[in-house]
Amino acid sequence: MQQMQERAREENAIILDFLPNGYPFDKTPSHRKTAIAQAIGEEYFSLLELVPKKDVHLKQNQRVYIGDGKRDEIHHINGRLDINRLTQTARAEMEFVINELVDKSQTRFVDFFNNSQPLSTRMHQLELLPGLGKKHMWEIIEERKGDSFKDFEDIKKRVKLMPDPKKIVVKRIINEITGDEKHRLFAKG
Repeated sequence: MQQMQERAREENAIILDFLPNGYPFDKTPSHRKTAIAQAIGEEYFSLLELVPKKDVHLKQNQRVYIGDGKRDEIHHINGRLDINRLTQTARAEMEFVINELVDKSQTRFVDFFNNSQPLSTRMHQLELLPGLGKKHMWEIIEERKGDSFKDFEDIKKRVKLMPDPKKIVVKRIINEITGDEKHRLFAKG
């Protein structure tokens, strides 16, 4: 029996770009085109193509509900988007939105520093973060033995010469979205 792996489902998304007349390269006659929104999920950073309800105009950085319940602005989800299908506007907005989402869920990412585990006898989850090597990994592990880290600022204070933890988390998320990473820590596919 084949075991099915359940995909991560988003409840809310942030609009990266809104195309009220659909994609400009779409050959569909204009009277049949529907509005399209490109968005990023709040929890798993999934890139999504959304179709808004009729006469709904969405704005960049607007939060929309896309879960299983009654949706106010979104008619349906067309599916996941490949990074290469994002518009220039959506690409430009993506890093800004990810920064905001990391700020908003700082506790989740600080918990990663507090609870990360080895992947193998030679590799630790912390080493998957850009700019963190064995030296920083051991310093973080030693520091968290006493008190857990409280926020990004606490990590920077207690771990000497530590790169900005928020920036390395954001960079890691972007690398996962672009498909440059084998192991996924934050962005689920």
